[in-house]
Amino acid sequence: MIDILRDLGLPISISSNGPVIDETIALMHWLMLFLFIGWGTFFIVSLVKFRKSKSPQADYIGVKSHISTVFEVAVALIEIVLLIGFSFPIWASRVNDVPTSNEGIIHVRVVAQQYVWNIHYPGPDGIFGSTQSELVDEVSNPVGLDRSSFGASDDFITINQLHIPVNKKVRIDLSTKDVIHSFKLPELRVGQDAIPGMSIPLHFEATMTSNQFLKKMVGTPREGKGLEISCAQLCGLGHYRMRGYLTVDTEEEYNDWLSLQAEYLLEDNEEDEWGDEEDW
Repeated sequence: MIDILRDLGLPISISSNGPVIDETIALMHWLMLFLFIGWGTFFIVSLVKFRKSKSPQADYIGVKSHISTVFEVAVALIEIVLLIGFSFPIWASRVNDVPTSNEGIIHVRVVAQQYVWNIHYPGPDGIFGSTQSELVDEVSNPVGLDRSSFGASDDFITINQLHIPVNKKVRIDLSTKDVIHSFKLPELRVGQDAIPGMSIPLHFEATMTSNQFLKKMVGTPREGKGLEISCAQLCGLGHYRMRGYLTVDTEEEYNDWLSLQAEYLLEDNEEDEWGDEEDW
């Protein structure tokens, strides 16, 4: 069934949690297919059996058999098993097993807004600087980072560009500056609404780099198209263009990218210092 779903558009999974999620999706679709065929057959049989030419008068006694009740109970039991045995454990893992920074994970903040994704990295010290709404500048400081706060000197922010290493747990604290958005990484089986006034953690682990993914997509409709961050919630007139890009690097590539961001940050700080002296 999973192969059939992929033929119908389900993207491949590059997440450590993907197989169990895909298995649950497949079981749900098997149940839906069974119910569709069952109720469709019942409807057609009823149309033929109780047509006017065969039953000119209504039968006010009705059906005496309890077979329909048996089927209804069976379907309810199957749904309970799928819900409690499969869906609840996945949901509980998503909610209760959130990793912390002390566990050596990649910790990132994602701040949504109309119509971009602001990605806040804590820098080499692993400590996020504090943010203040009055410091927000849509060009130079979209998350309102207070550079004078503890741990903020090495923080850096990217726009619509999320880099993570492969085979390492990633935690994202998701928030929004304005309306409700929905952070969606289809290939990683990640989907979470960003709610105003809330910071919601989500976590995942990629099992394939972006280069490996691109090679996997050769010969498919996704050939040449990388991993994207989409907004799965209608968030305004510009919703269609709220798209970010995810890059899954090797450990070496990820460290090189972090070093490059640190160099950019140093250059920006030097330019700011020169600017201050000119103002004097």
